[in-house]
Amino acid sequence: MILTTLESVPGKSISQHLGLVQGSTVRAKHAGRDLMAGLKNIFGGELKGYTELLHESREEAISRMVEQAQSIGANAILNIRFSTSSITQGASELFTYGTAVKLD
Repeated sequence: MILTTLESVPGKSISQHLGLVQGSTVRAKHAGRDLMAGLKNIFGGELKGYTELLHESREEAISRMVEQAQSIGANAILNIRFSTSSITQGASELFTYGTAVKLD
């Protein structure tokens, strides 16, 4: 599966447009991570617990989007975008979407 933020893939042509595909995950903060984040706010530095949480969220959302694209016969997803939103205090959604296509 080719994944790209571009609107096309150089050297390839789109033979079929299959439509929008998406994937999302909703994650809540972990109390232990919040405690460590509070300490980092005092002393400074990277919030590694949150960095890991965001990485896991992106990977899960991409995986779900790819699964949807494969189920409709796509071999590429173009123009991929990410979005986040707050669902409730302490929980956020990471949403990814793109255009599923068949490339020659």
